[in-house]
Amino acid sequence: MGLFKKKASCHSASSESNGAAKKVALVGNPNVGKSVLFNALTGAYVTVSNYPGTSVEVARGSAVIGDRYEIIDTPGMYSLLPITEEERVAREILLSESPDVVLHVLDARNLERMLTMTLQLIDAQLPVVLVVNIMDEAERMGLVIDIPLLQEKLGIPVIGAATAKKRGLDEIRRAIAGYDRKKHAVFGYSKRLEEDIESVARLIRGDYPLSNKSLALLLLQRDEEVTALLREREGEGFPAIAEMIRQKTFERRESFHLDLSLERKGIVKGILAGVFSVPANRKITFSERLSRWAVSPVSGIPLLLVVLYFGLYKFVGDFGAGTLVDFLEGTIFERYFNPWITGVVKEVIPWDILQELFVGEYGVITLGLRYAVGIILPIVATFFLFFSLLEDSGYFPRLALLVDRVFKKIGLTGRAVIPMVLGFGCDTMATMVTRTLETVRERIIATLLLALAIPCSAQLGVILALLSKAPGALLVWSVCLLLIFLFIGFLAARMMPGETPMFYMELPPMRLPQLSNVFTKTYTRMQWYFMEILPLFILASVLLWIGKITHFFEKAVEGLSPVMASLGLPKEVAVAFIFGFFRRDYGAAGLYDLQTKGILNGRQLTVAAVTLTLFIPCVAQFLIMKRERGMKVALAIGLFVSGLAFGSGWVLNEFLVVTRLL
Repeated sequence: MGLFKKKASCHSASSESNGAAKKVALVGNPNVGKSVLFNALTGAYVTVSNYPGTSVEVARGSAVIGDRYEIIDTPGMYSLLPITEEERVAREILLSESPDVVLHVLDARNLERMLTMTLQLIDAQLPVVLVVNIMDEAERMGLVIDIPLLQEKLGIPVIGAATAKKRGLDEIRRAIAGYDRKKHAVFGYSKRLEEDIESVARLIRGDYPLSNKSLALLLLQRDEEVTALLREREGEGFPAIAEMIRQKTFERRESFHLDLSLERKGIVKGILAGVFSVPANRKITFSERLSRWAVSPVSGIPLLLVVLYFGLYKFVGDFGAGTLVDFLEGTIFERYFNPWITGVVKEVIPWDILQELFVGEYGVITLGLRYAVGIILPIVATFFLFFSLLEDSGYFPRLALLVDRVFKKIGLTGRAVIPMVLGFGCDTMATMVTRTLETVRERIIATLLLALAIPCSAQLGVILALLSKAPGALLVWSVCLLLIFLFIGFLAARMMPGETPMFYMELPPMRLPQLSNVFTKTYTRMQWYFMEILPLFILASVLLWIGKITHFFEKAVEGLSPVMASLGLPKEVAVAFIFGFFRRDYGAAGLYDLQTKGILNGRQLTVAAVTLTLFIPCVAQFLIMKRERGMKVALAIGLFVSGLAFGSGWVLNEFLVVTRLL
């Protein structure tokens, strides 16, 4: 990446002279409310794209706060010394884009731990405004923070806020509009450490957007990117810098990182003296108790089962795939809309072959639109509403901690729980989110498991609704999927080179979800999903119509008949698998049609559901896999998943025939 492209002061001057928007960068640990603040400042004017040369997404938006500003929501970072790709991108934005204001957002409940990064930003002489967020939760816990005194000690603007409750937003806007770069407070380290820093800093001659003190600290911590930059910029002067760093780190016998960390913690404790106080007998709130229950295996697993039962099974499965689908697909489309539109089309279009395109067996309206709106839309809507409720409540980070130990067995960390859960909404979207995982190894394993054993919400909703009608079928389906997920993940973790990285995650407060946030997130995801699936459903209907008039579709069904027979399924089920090639949810809707016609018994329905769930990724997911992981990996996953799907279906059918369980 192009580290340190411009000097910060140069950017400020140029942005004012040429009328370009000033820049505000939001930085801080994950789960401290940066995104909530970003949304509050920008409203709907937001774009999300990969940062150049990386797979990390960065959100940008515009705001008018006196002047015109570009607001940048940087990925989560813990320090100016980057470890993950997200931290590298966050630092790159700070340094190469030279923001006019840096809003450092931290969690008031973890003030002591997070202020160490504030010290680093101040040492770097960046234009910092500190936002002490989640003040409402801190106050509920009885914590007392003297914001004016903290501002006096740090020498920068400090604002107490609770952005989820809209508290402090006006003060933040005023701080941005009225920011005046003044001298920050200077924090002294021990005499020995100051001598080490000074001995390196005085050798640096170039012009950089960081202070020489900050550069010297990063060099002494062996920051490879900063070292490469100074090697290039300092020219003949760099060998002296390198030799000085070698001497200082050798003298400390590799203890520089620990010494610096301890000293920063000592400085923070001094700053917080008189600023931060905890009551002697602090009341434990219900949200704190719930948080502890959610991460403890003894209580967390039953809690997860309750969430899955009422959220996925009852709300998405029963209500979404049952009540809503019955109303929209069964009543609105089948009883009223389809007969009416069929009559209209036959009056307008005299040719039978074109009538079939719009209102025939595979018509764009009677099949494609009916599937998309009547079957898929209510299921996906209920899932994304359920997902947004969990997300806004703060449950997901706790779920990540709960499953981290199990996920490590399959080569992943708890961080992977987000794409895995999101995969139950849309595997295509979830495959894109795997880019947030730290290593290529994790991303490939997660992509494989998403393609294999994670059904999207529409597919899941239909299957839950169908299998719940056959006693024991849902249990067999669930056990098969879980065992295959764990077994393939376990094998992949042992066959793929590399180690599972360390896992660390901030825990935001658990709170009642705010309906405005929930509905905004649900609407945004629904809009993205529907804009993606509707064209694909229409395209699939057109291709099926072409297949029908050319008799290719009939031949495809006949060609798959031996495969269906080996699975103990009637040849009509091949239709669902052909549909599933276009989209998994399209295939599930095809299975729904077959069940309503009474073609499948309980055993056949279970075998078909398991095989279809494991079946090849849909076209949209395959294209995203190709973009994210490359053609070779995408093809390998597609072929492996398809073979495993039919193999598992055959084994399950033989098992059920012998045992007569269903």
